[in-house]
Formats: sequence, structure tokens, C-alpha cells
Amino acid sequence: MSMFCYQCQEAAGGKGCTVRGVCGKQDTTANLQDLLIYVLKGISTYSTKAKELGVETPKVDFFVMESLFMTITNANFDNDAFVEQIKEGLALRGEVKAKVEEAGAEFTDLFEGATWTADTKEEFMAKAEEVGVLQTENEDVRSLRELITYGIKGLAAYMEHSYNLDYEDQELYDFMQEALVKTTDDTLTADELVALTLETGKFGVNAMAQLDKANTETYGNPEITEVNIGTKDNPAILISGHDLKDMEQLLEQTEGTGVDVYTHSEMLPANYYPAFKKYDHFVGNYGNAWWKQREEFESFNGPILFTTNCIVPPKANASYKDRIFTTGAAGLDGATHIEADENAKKDFSEIIELAKKCDAPEEIEKGTIVGGFAHNQVLALADKVVEAVKGGAIKQFFVMAGCDGRMKGRDYYTEFAQELPEDTVILTAGCAKYRYNKLDLGDIGGIPRVLDAGQCNDSYSLAVIAMKLQEVFELEDINELPISYNIAWYEQKAVIVLLALLYLGVKNIHLGPTLPAFLSANVANVLVEKFGIAGIGEVEEDIEMFLEA
Repeated sequence: MSMFCYQCQEAAGGKGCTVRGVCGKQDTTANLQDLLIYVLKGISTYSTKAKELGVETPKVDFFVMESLFMTITNANFDNDAFVEQIKEGLALRGEVKAKVEEAGAEFTDLFEGATWTADTKEEFMAKAEEVGVLQTENEDVRSLRELITYGIKGLAAYMEHSYNLDYEDQELYDFMQEALVKTTDDTLTADELVALTLETGKFGVNAMAQLDKANTETYGNPEITEVNIGTKDNPAILISGHDLKDMEQLLEQTEGTGVDVYTHSEMLPANYYPAFKKYDHFVGNYGNAWWKQREEFESFNGPILFTTNCIVPPKANASYKDRIFTTGAAGLDGATHIEADENAKKDFSEIIELAKKCDAPEEIEKGTIVGGFAHNQVLALADKVVEAVKGGAIKQFFVMAGCDGRMKGRDYYTEFAQELPEDTVILTAGCAKYRYNKLDLGDIGGIPRVLDAGQCNDSYSLAVIAMKLQEVFELEDINELPISYNIAWYEQKAVIVLLALLYLGVKNIHLGPTLPAFLSANVANVLVEKFGIAGIGEVEEDIEMFLEA
């Protein structure tokens, strides 16, 4: 076993990747990520104490957040980037430790990671073998610790998008570091860790609300939009990932250059924001979910900019390999990385100049898809929706948010959407929608049967919609609504969305295509007994079960 990772849905054999990640992650990368998490726990050991003493440690907040984001599945495959991040982390930990000591605090290091030191990559790799997931021997404690850790990784992702738009919440930073420290505390009981898991969900709700505010106050509320999925004749840049600030800067810098911009995968919802519609060279969406990129990037012909996770490392002979650029927490060995300057500005001129030399994208499909049904837009239609429910035109809503992936079993979600009765409506967010958002499922009295709220973080919109419907129908319990949850998951941002829903009291969520490998049998039983978490089965049987519930 040269590595161990089971943080995503693709964990090998449903147990864990031990030689190479199914995501494409090398064992060295996995081990360096484990070591970075270990260093973050060491930093947080001192930073939480510093905050108790009133000692300011502003550099810690951003560093911990960005580092956690870097370790999310499919975000960063650059070993050198992790080595540099670990070095920076050790130096930062030393600075914070000195501040704590200067404050005269009596402090005992209970976590060995708070005192560990090293200088070279070789030392890092040696230490990495000692600090992985399996170092927690009790599988139930390990399961809960990892569930919390993956939750705060997702939390960090949403926080960084807000940060890039100048929206921050100190309580989120503080909780993230406190939670990291608690995952090192051997005195915590399983019940206390379960409570911390729900607390993570609480802060997940806060982070998604903050990001929703950041996005909408900066770019306007998403609007119902028909998005072009064909192509035009100009050379173009494809932007993938989730960060709308990067989207804004790319559109500003490409204006008037003769280069078009297309969104890919999770960046599709950028098409729904009013602020981006003023750009004539912003022409639509190209392709499907992230996992099809090896095929679709070949035909795009122009450069690709990854703003966040959802990278699939290209094959050695891929024609587009030298056309990949990364920025922010994303990284790929051999790809050009675009850093922000001291004013948070990014220079995309190299990407633009390359695009000018490339052929226009090859068209792989024609037509349009409709989206933009975030909470503000749906609530504007509230009277129409309520009337349809009260009149019986809409019998049930199905929340099918979450992630897509390459596992064959994900065909289930396409079949599920196709087989749903015509008096049902699908509420979605995240790239799971690519399994059914191009199907002709019709509408109910002018209300499309697939309402796309946006990115995975826009699952918050679906919660807002549910809470508003609960209020309108004067129900005491959110679970009394005619809403069923059949969610596809893949990585850690889906984990924080799940924990947020659990914190809000939503029960009987079905997860697929497989349950997380990091849930021990006992922890899974707790989730089943307390929250009604379940997996998926056969399409027809599941639909019947949901409709009878």
C-alpha cells in the first residue's frame, strides 16, 4: 500500500485507493496532501490558542482555507505546489507559535504535528507515510474524523469563492481551525464527534449563504436563461471550475480581442448572471460534465482555464495537454499556473494570445438548455408553483442535486429522470444535472420539469426554496413537504452540502451511486437511524418507494 485515500465516491473497490487514485492522483501527491492536512492541524493548534489570547494571526485564515481547497478531489495534481505549500505552512506555524510564546501563554503541545519540522521533499515524503488517514486505528473515530475533515474541505472551497469577492466571516475561519484541532483530540467521544459533524453542517449553511450573497450582490440574481450549446466561428477559451471572479476577469480581458469564451461543466451557471450577459463574446456552454473532458477538450481546439477542481489529468498524447492553464487552488504538473498579483488581479494575456492562434471549436451538439432557477427566480414564480401544487398539477418535487462522475451506475439518474411521472418536478444544482438537463421532459403549466439552480454551492437555493414552501404551506416540519431527495455525490463539496441538509433537519436523503467508503458500519448505522440516510436501488422500485412515502 503506497497510499490510502477514500475521500471521493470513486474509491477503488468501494474501499479506498492504495496504489494510484482513480481520479488520476499519484501516490506521491496523495501522501503530500495527507502531510499538508497534518501541517494544517499543527498550525491550527497554535492559531486557536492565539485567538483565545487575542493575538491576531490573519495569514493563517487564508492559508488554511486555500490549503484545504487544494486537497479536494480533482483540484490539484502538482507535487511541487504541495511541497511549497508545506514549506510555507511550517514557516507560518513557527510564526504563530512564537506569537503564542511571546504572549506568555502556558501551552502544552498535545498534537505531535505542532512540533514536527523538516526541510526537504525527501523528509516530507518520509513523514507523509506516518500521518495518513489510517493512523487513527479505531474505525468509527476515523470515520467521523474524516467525515468532519471532508466537510471542512468543502466548506473551504465555498469560503474561498466568497473571499475572492471580498466577502468573509471570521466565525467560519475560527470554526475551521477549531474543527481541525478537534480531529486530533483522542478524548472526544463518538457522540461528541457526531455533534461536531452537525456543527460542521451548520457552518456549511452559513458559508453557502455567504457565497450566495457574494455572487448575487456582485453579479445580480440569476435569471431564467436559454444557454447556447452550439459553437461560433471565432477562436475561443473554455473556462471550467466554479470561481466567478475568474470568469469576470477573463471576460473583461477578452473583450474586443476576437476571442470568444465558453463555459464548461460547473461554470455553466455563469450564463445565468445578468452582469455577464453584457459581453457579446460570452457565447455559451461547451460539452458536459467534468469527466468527459478528455474527449471534449480534443475537439474544443482552444486553451482551457481551470479555476478550481474537476480536473482530469490528460493522457500523455493528448493534443490539448499544452493548452491547459490553472489558477487559484487548482494545479496540474506541467500546466501554466496563473497567480494573482497583490491587488488580486490575474493576467490572462498568455491564454488569450494562445487562443488567437487556435482553430475555432468543433461543434459537438446544437441547441440550448435552460437554467437560472436559483431561489430568487423560483420565489418570483412562487404563486404559480403553489397553485400548481394545490391544484394537483405538481404532485412531487425531487431534489437531484450533486455531482456527476464516470461510474456506469450513474446511468441510474438519467433513467430515474426519464421514468418520473409527468406531474413531478426535478430541482437540481451541481454537475449531476448533465445526466438529464438535455432531455426533453417538458413543463407543467409553463414551469420546466427540470429547475436548475446552478453550481453545487447553489444547493443552498434549494434549501431556501424548501423553507419558503414550508412557510407557505404552514407546515411545522420541512419533511412534510412533497419533496424527496435523491442525490448523487462525488467529492467533498457534496459532503458539506449533505451535512448542511442534515443540520437543517432534512431526513430520508438517498445517496448514490454508492455510499461513502469512509463511513464505517457503525457510523453509517447512526446516519440511517437518526437521519434516514439510504442508498439507491432499482429505478422503478425507488420511484415507487418515493411516491408512496
